[in-house]
Amino acid sequence: MKAVSLMLCLLVTGILSAQETPKKTEKASEKETSTELKEVTVYGNKKEYLKVESDKTTINVRDNAMLNSGSSLEAVKKIPGVITSPTGSITLNSKGVTIYIDGAPSSLNGTDLQNYLATLPANAIEKVELIYNPGASYDANSSGSIINIVTSTKRKKGINASFNINYNFNKYQKPSPQFLLNGKVNDLSWQTMIGYNYIDGENKTKNDQIFTSFTPNEHLLQKNLSLMTNRNFYFRIGTNYKVSEKSNLLFNYNMNTANDRFTNESSTSGTGIDFTNSSVAKNKNSNHELSLQYKTKLDTLGRTLDITGFSNFFDKKPITTSHGISNGTPSYYNGDVNFKLANQYLKYDFAFPFNKVDFSLNTGGKYNFIKVDDQGIYNLNSATNSVTDFNYKETNLAFYVEARKKIKKFNFTAGIRFEDYKVDRTAVQELVTTKVNFKNTNFFPNVSALYEINQNINVSASYSKKIQQADYNTLDPNNFANFDQYNTSNGNPFLDPTFFDNFELKLTAFQYVQVGGNYTIAKDNNRFVFNAQPGELVSNQTFQQFDKINTLSFFASFPIPLDYFFKGKDEFQKRMNNLDKMNYIFFNVNYIKSTTEGYTFSFDNKPIINYSAQAQFILPWEIKNTISYFILPKGTWEIYQIEKPIQEFDISFNRDFLNKNLKIGLHCFDVFNANEVNALVSSPNLQTKFYQKQDSRTFRISLTYNFGNLSLKKDNTDIEVEKKAQGGGLLK
Repeated sequence: MKAVSLMLCLLVTGILSAQETPKKTEKASEKETSTELKEVTVYGNKKEYLKVESDKTTINVRDNAMLNSGSSLEAVKKIPGVITSPTGSITLNSKGVTIYIDGAPSSLNGTDLQNYLATLPANAIEKVELIYNPGASYDANSSGSIINIVTSTKRKKGINASFNINYNFNKYQKPSPQFLLNGKVNDLSWQTMIGYNYIDGENKTKNDQIFTSFTPNEHLLQKNLSLMTNRNFYFRIGTNYKVSEKSNLLFNYNMNTANDRFTNESSTSGTGIDFTNSSVAKNKNSNHELSLQYKTKLDTLGRTLDITGFSNFFDKKPITTSHGISNGTPSYYNGDVNFKLANQYLKYDFAFPFNKVDFSLNTGGKYNFIKVDDQGIYNLNSATNSVTDFNYKETNLAFYVEARKKIKKFNFTAGIRFEDYKVDRTAVQELVTTKVNFKNTNFFPNVSALYEINQNINVSASYSKKIQQADYNTLDPNNFANFDQYNTSNGNPFLDPTFFDNFELKLTAFQYVQVGGNYTIAKDNNRFVFNAQPGELVSNQTFQQFDKINTLSFFASFPIPLDYFFKGKDEFQKRMNNLDKMNYIFFNVNYIKSTTEGYTFSFDNKPIINYSAQAQFILPWEIKNTISYFILPKGTWEIYQIEKPIQEFDISFNRDFLNKNLKIGLHCFDVFNANEVNALVSSPNLQTKFYQKQDSRTFRISLTYNFGNLSLKKDNTDIEVEKKAQGGGLLK
């Protein structure tokens, strides 16, 4: 807290100093006063890499050299407050995350979503919005927080283009070329992006497992080396047609196809057990997204209407061939899965501002339909094949109303969302049919209040109730990662939805500092576990429901302006106008403590304090050096015990040439090759020490060349219909 106080003092000093003007006499003219105000506004035009508001933080990705190369998944993981758990899931200030892309929730889940983000290039992103406690206008199915990835909207008159290539390498090759074309003709602006990823890599895992239902305990040591080749082609096109001065029609189509190959070498050893297995998995998938959006201003009072229709079609076909030998006896496993997902929704949003009384009202609705069909056919060394059919249907009808009111220095927001869910799940396995039907009609309230201490500092408190449906990734019995006589992996079709109560208190200052805490109560929470049936020497990877998990978190984000100390006050004041020229370190700290009810662990529950830092240094010859570091120390993360700190150190050098048309970057990720997972997972009948290490130490050469007249100003044909600050002032 002392460090935060110091930063607040420095920011106050810096901002006040930056806005100083020559002293005037008491008889100064009004004309001179007007000139002073104009000088102050110049400081407000500075480029913002990070903007902290009461309800969200916006990260500029396009102009951030550390974030704008590589994939969207890499960029998201480097954002302050974002932590990747040992199981690969993403959290924001300790709360679960729902991924939105251009304001719409992604239909994909689990590894499918991560693979999608891994193939979406970061330089396609304009900014990332971190929405900490989303209100009634967002889907109730958002657990605790939202990361909204806003893709680029660069459209200039005429035709402009850029070519980009990220050449990643270690002992494997990972080239990713991309071509971007955009422009504007009359009232139509458009953008097209075409790219390809070819990524070779490896993943090492080790499970040291003790089966406690045996007397004495049985011990198995399982090792696996997976060599991966990911080939991915993507095509994205977006158009924006200005129907009138008050109306816009936007169309987007995104296509992504992949052809991946995985080669696995695994072994299992124990008392009298010597098992080796070689397998090859091939996976082809395709993803198609279409959206049509109509935005219009209804009148000069600021009333707006936004209508969006969205469709998503995703399919994948993994095929696995396995050949194992146990103590000299051959065994075989073959699997063929055919997965299809279809998602459509239609939503509308109205905004009604009443500026004279500092009040605004927003309302809207949504209808959503998701269908999943998945059939798996398995040959397990038997005369007949085993077939597992899984079908999932979800319909969701929602309406909301949200009001904002400003009273002096207080801003209040209150909303309620009505959600009607109907979910049908059917799993047919070995002629046994399992049906789970879930229907829920509920109201999800949110309320928040903000007090403006002064123009630059405010404090806010909020509460929201949310739900998280168990997605297909956790439900589908065909969801497998590995499968042999000692390992199985499947989803759990009996999982119920999780209900969340989210509380948050936060202090925000000078758009760069935030200090706060949140408390989350999660009922019927789903977590990834290893378990085993009594008397069976088989480890199963699946998802399990926990009665209640309570999470308490405290967080702080603040900068240290190095120029103030090393360059002096005058130079610091000059550089405040342009972060491109500033040396700084930005810190983020999280304290996280989770308690789980109704479950006994074999280890003590210890809180975790996560640290991360990003720094920028301006070197000679206009070279920009960016550094990032994070560490997740030992302790209890959710239901997992971290046995060894998880950490990564990245460094990057970037420089512009040819009047900023050519950008070249040299990068090294995980410099010390220390990013690995060592965790303990406690389950009935099974204790697992889990180890995972990917080829995370990677070198990258990035090159971007821009064609066209970049000096032309951006011609924005967009009609702004985002929620304004009338009344509550919480959405700006």
